[in-house]
Amino acid sequence: MIQVLLTVGSLALMIFALVDVITSDSWKFRYLDKVAWVFIVILLPLIGSILWLIVGKQPVESTDRGTFGDPRRYETPVSQQSPQDDAAAVEREIEFHEREARIRRLEAELKTKRIAP
Repeated sequence: MIQVLLTVGSLALMIFALVDVITSDSWKFRYLDKVAWVFIVILLPLIGSILWLIVGKQPVESTDRGTFGDPRRYETPVSQQSPQDDAAAVEREIEFHEREARIRRLEAELKTKRIAP
């Protein structure tokens, strides 16, 4: 009975790891590429699956959303902002650079007036 449970558990772990390797994006792999990890998981089912889960994947970085009452919890992430927000941000950046260019132009005029008698 125990041997059957170990066999079924090992098979389930191998299938899970194999599906995880195949469906993972290429940037998530550490040390080896996708094909090498597939061969490792198939040829060494138990050890290869454990190695994949511990060593092979990049750890997922969690986003700090703060505590329950923290206002950051209710902010919209940049990736979920609407195109209108992006357009407004571009407009603000254009205005900023235009003001900076105008300031530089006025400073240059002022410098030439000071030099000229």
